[in-house]
Amino acid sequence: MLDKYDVVVVGGGAAGLSGAVALGRSRRSVLVVDAGEQRNAPAEAMHNYLGREGLNPLELVAIGREEVAAYGGSTVRARVSDVSVVAGGFLVALDNGVSVEARRLLLATGLLDELPEIEGLAECWGNDVIHCPYCHGYEHRDQAIGVLVTTPMSVHQALMFRQLSDDVVVFAHTGPAISADDRAQLDALGVRVIEGEVSAVESHSGGLSGIRLASGEVVPRQVLVIGPKFEARLDGLKGLGLEVVPMAIGDFVLGHSVKADANGKTDVPGVWAAGNVANPMAQVVISAGQGLMAGAQINADLIMEDARAAVAAR
Repeated sequence: MLDKYDVVVVGGGAAGLSGAVALGRSRRSVLVVDAGEQRNAPAEAMHNYLGREGLNPLELVAIGREEVAAYGGSTVRARVSDVSVVAGGFLVALDNGVSVEARRLLLATGLLDELPEIEGLAECWGNDVIHCPYCHGYEHRDQAIGVLVTTPMSVHQALMFRQLSDDVVVFAHTGPAISADDRAQLDALGVRVIEGEVSAVESHSGGLSGIRLASGEVVPRQVLVIGPKFEARLDGLKGLGLEVVPMAIGDFVLGHSVKADANGKTDVPGVWAAGNVANPMAQVVISAGQGLMAGAQINADLIMEDARAAVAAR
């Protein structure tokens, strides 16, 4: 006989664990399925999380798991290999050979950052290669910062990081052309544009040291800002038929996310989504808040289902 839960939460980051805590506190049976692939795992610390400033992201996960367990929830290290709709909810198959049933699903699988294919870049990702000034910018204040043009937002990134350092250069690389107006703004703020394709990110034991161009020139830099492509993690969940929508600036697609309303409800009955899988721009504290909101909405939905069942039984 299969174990049955009120809610299976897919994803054990801030959004999933926050939703699981809310559901556990409402005395719902909850299983968190965590593949252990938190997006911010490479980073040494997370920021702008009130009361948890500077905490290691994986330490937050460990604390969250303890809180879920304190309210009767369970966590399993596994991946979802398949999900199908069954009477009363969903059948969730895991890659460890176990299958469980769930009345509702909360998807908090996050997203995958698709990085530019440049030698040495991936190895520095999350520390000296970053994308968000609010997540990591302060830690790189007054350093030599490079911004790699990969999207139409790259100039805006340069303007934001210029607020943190007087030494910012933009690498035109192979990204979208920089308009005359944008160049005028960069020039007025003392931000130099370096033409030519970037071939490698150079680093040493102390961190990133320079950006090598295809010409062979190396521009000394301590940090590189990029704009990755954001893709919702939906491995094993395609069978749900979730609607995935593009995040775009004009015709330039920055990535894709699951379509959900402000409370996390998707177009698939019984399925909610929270965190980066539905909102690529959400930082950790926002993802946690979205998980809480989705958990509360799921509980409200179950309350009404239970009430209708009680009336029918009577």
